Amino acid sequence: MEQLLKDWNINDPFQQASYRYAVPKQYRMLAGASAIIIPLYKSKFDIMKPDNLSHLNSFASTWCCIENIFLAATDEGYACNLRIPLGDEGKHARKVLGFPEDYFMPCFIGLGMPRKDVKIVDQTEINIKERIHNNKW
Repeated sequence: MEQLLKDWNINDPFQQASYRYAVPKQYRMLAGASAIIIPLYKSKFDIMKPDNLSHLNSFASTWCCIENIFLAATDEGYACNLRIPLGDEGKHARKVLGFPEDYFMPCFIGLGMPRKDVKIVDQTEINIKERIHNNKW
């Protein structure tokens, strides 16, 4: 965990505490989920080196679909968690599930009934009026 915080340059104490709590919890939530959804999309382009913005359309559309899954599940009373693969997890998922090399898996989604005793992590309070800018920065 400490290496992840260092690699991702996470220095804010609230954010560090949130990651220390959330990352292990993601594993537990996925392991205990009623269902795991593996979104996939086929791409002809390397999203890390796109020639133009249009080459990112599949990637962006997939994330819009993921958001809609979360909204629909929440509306039905379910809980969701999302975990972006770290290290070799994407390769391992490809091997286990057998999806082709030209498909990309952006995340794992766990779906199930929410627990009643969920801890809400502390958040940094922000003044929304300081964050909204109208017609200028």
